[in-house]
Amino acid sequence: MFLTRLISGAVLLILSFTFIYFGGYALAGICLLLSVTAYHEMMKALHKGDKKYLDALSIFGYIAIVIYYALLAFTNQTTLLCMAVVFSIIIFLTIYVLFFPKFVVEEVMGGIFAYLYAPLMLSFVYLTRELTNGSYIVWMIFISSWGYDTCAYCVGMLTGKTIGNHKCFPKLSPKKSYEGLFGGVIGAALIAWLYGHFYMGVHVTDIPNLEWMLAIIAAVGAFIAQVGDLAASAVKRNKDIKDYGNCIPGHGGVLDRFDSMIFTAPITYFLAVLLLNSIH
Repeated sequence: MFLTRLISGAVLLILSFTFIYFGGYALAGICLLLSVTAYHEMMKALHKGDKKYLDALSIFGYIAIVIYYALLAFTNQTTLLCMAVVFSIIIFLTIYVLFFPKFVVEEVMGGIFAYLYAPLMLSFVYLTRELTNGSYIVWMIFISSWGYDTCAYCVGMLTGKTIGNHKCFPKLSPKKSYEGLFGGVIGAALIAWLYGHFYMGVHVTDIPNLEWMLAIIAAVGAFIAQVGDLAASAVKRNKDIKDYGNCIPGHGGVLDRFDSMIFTAPITYFLAVLLLNSIH
């Protein structure tokens, strides 16, 4: 199990770096694939026990995601993207009205949530890559999420063997501790500072206090990453499922592996615009 998880994690890392390095249509395409898969996983989880995740409500969700990413890749116009999101929500509710009383309101709200949750928020990976200096800034998404996970795990293990751990969410995630949380945030900020000082700062010289700005972005992103991780866990516990899927051997589904990145992607984008003055 550990070897399978290690190998699939390494392959996933290589593929992620490759698509982000090239950006453009390739990155938009892989984000679309991940989004459609994540939407399917969430709809299946929310409708556990029946096949309603395969009905008209769900099918429209797939169509809406494809339309959104087509506009993202070929136009990248903020107004059109906002229109796509708003009209998609309107159509979800129109389906609710036309098929009434086939769907209950919780199912319709679940469809809207599944559409907005991973597909919309993962699109900020592409949007961040398209910013000024985006080829450097986009890696902050990984530092904030995967860097946080690694540092939190290491600090949690170390403190657990020495001073003990204080559980912060015992009912939701018994293994998470305050020590791991703060260690992960500080560790992600340190990695970001080093990244800015030794790599990005060498290539981008017109941003004042770049290292510290990146450290702030990583710290905020890492803290939010914890929310993303716990939110995904909360849904699984509510629905009594272990994993969202099995498409990533040893890791589960897309939502199991990218749960924190779903939250760090938009946070990184917004903070890059505000703190680094990055624009499209």
